[in-house]
Amino acid sequence: MKLRETSLNMKANGQLRRDLEQNADEILHKVESIGDAHLMSDLETPLRKDAFELSPEEKVNRIEEKFADILQILGLDLSDDSLSGTPRRVAKMYVNEIFQGLLPENKPQAKLFDNKYRYGQMLLEKNITVHTYCEHHLVPIIGKAHVAYISSGKVIGLSKINRLVRYFAKRPQVQERLTEQIGAELKNALQTEDVAVYIDAEHMCVATRGVEDASSNTITVHYSGKFKEEAYRNEFLKMIS
Repeated sequence: MKLRETSLNMKANGQLRRDLEQNADEILHKVESIGDAHLMSDLETPLRKDAFELSPEEKVNRIEEKFADILQILGLDLSDDSLSGTPRRVAKMYVNEIFQGLLPENKPQAKLFDNKYRYGQMLLEKNITVHTYCEHHLVPIIGKAHVAYISSGKVIGLSKINRLVRYFAKRPQVQERLTEQIGAELKNALQTEDVAVYIDAEHMCVATRGVEDASSNTITVHYSGKFKEEAYRNEFLKMIS
């Protein structure tokens, strides 16, 4: 009886192990598919609840240690003059430069002014530089953003539009989310629904890896309020062309 029970347990454990392995393969396949398909999960950048417990300097120190491990695993000699400071440089770049938009305190304050000029037409800020990083491979996305709005009685300093674009770009991103984040923030800041955002960008994760297509660009748009109407939308597209 005991031998039969042992045999049944071994079969059950073997089946359980095969099921777990199959599930792990399915999960890995789904994760890889999501990365290649550039799907986004939510409008908000995915952050852990404890994302801000460490100070920027503590994050730099921790990333420096981890990145040194990565370089050593790759087989690089960190005693070489050219490489010895690389882990620290990369850590400071991540925290203080290319991902500084993860810190809420870096968000620009959008000061509004009364529209005393009674300007009621579209205002377009064109060819705003976009430098962000694909959150699937952490390689650059480089392009231009065109942002327009129609005042509902308030206006914003022109440079603040550029700064808002830069703030949301300075974090791991997908272009679809970046477009929607800019649109949502401008609607909230300007107290108007009449906002358009157009981003045209080159993805280095497409150009330098995988398919290695350096000739393609990705275009994303956000239209709300009056810009959902064909006349306003066409005027906007004509102005940026």
